[in-house]
Amino acid sequence: MHVPPGFTTIFPYIFATDAAAYVTFLESALGGEIIGVHSNADGTVANAQIRFNDTVVMVSEATDDNPATQATYYIYVADADATMAQAVAAGGVQSMEVGDRTYGDRQGGMRDPQGNIWWISQRLQAGPY
Repeated sequence: MHVPPGFTTIFPYIFATDAAAYVTFLESALGGEIIGVHSNADGTVANAQIRFNDTVVMVSEATDDNPATQATYYIYVADADATMAQAVAAGGVQSMEVGDRTYGDRQGGMRDPQGNIWWISQRLQAGPY
């Protein structure tokens, strides 16, 4: 089995309406690094790859055959408060206030423009949950 460098065995693949705008949102809201974008003949996103530290997320334009997907994602960041503010400024909607949780994370919830939920989490302690 071969997995491309920088990819993991399993990773999120999101179909989005106006995928180009969504890729920009992931970059500006959550600090993703756009590592590649392949376009269809009509200019829509055929496949984009966005890196978040050790994880790659793929995004493609939603179609009738592959409608927009919605899911929940858990993302670790260095500063949950700053990332939440950045995400809201970029068009996300805060759904849960950032606060310290009993399981050792400082975390808040955000719904992105596509309807996905992101748990923005900052680990406060070393070790397992």
